[in-house]
Amino acid sequence: MIRQLAEAAKRRVIPVFSFSEALKISTKNMLKRIVNYFDKLEDKVRHRLSRQPILYAFIGGTGVIIFWRGVWHLNDFVVAEILKKSSNVSAIGVDSLPWWDGASSVIAGGAMLLITGILVPSFIGNEVIISGIRKEKKIAEKTEEEVETELEKIKSVEKEMKTVIEKLSGIEEKIV
Repeated sequence: MIRQLAEAAKRRVIPVFSFSEALKISTKNMLKRIVNYFDKLEDKVRHRLSRQPILYAFIGGTGVIIFWRGVWHLNDFVVAEILKKSSNVSAIGVDSLPWWDGASSVIAGGAMLLITGILVPSFIGNEVIISGIRKEKKIAEKTEEEVETELEKIKSVEKEMKTVIEKLSGIEEKIV
């Protein structure tokens, strides 16, 4: 019996992970869970805000402004630091602001845009409100096949509309 167990153990390949490999695996799993949580949160927020487009627009606009304000201030801070090191003159009046002012604005604005689902569409173009109402995926989340199927459906609807228009114009000619 013991001999059989020993032989079975020899035949099996038992993965042995070092501590760093185990840490990578657990970190990857943890990051996946965090991303999944925020993805679901974004979908819920987007769906709720899509029912109130004016509020959605104000929150999205505020997020965009805060984000770009942060980029601006962070850039001003970096330039001011470079100017301080190269000469004793500061051409930009950001000396009174703390170093984290720009970074915190970028983070706050980015978080607002991510949670409301506006970060990517605000830079690419969007139909966020419509897709939120229909509970559809955003174009960025759709696969190539889904986009192609949607385009085919749109083309078939266009063909049907053309035939309906032709029939209506034929009926109109008969009446007149």
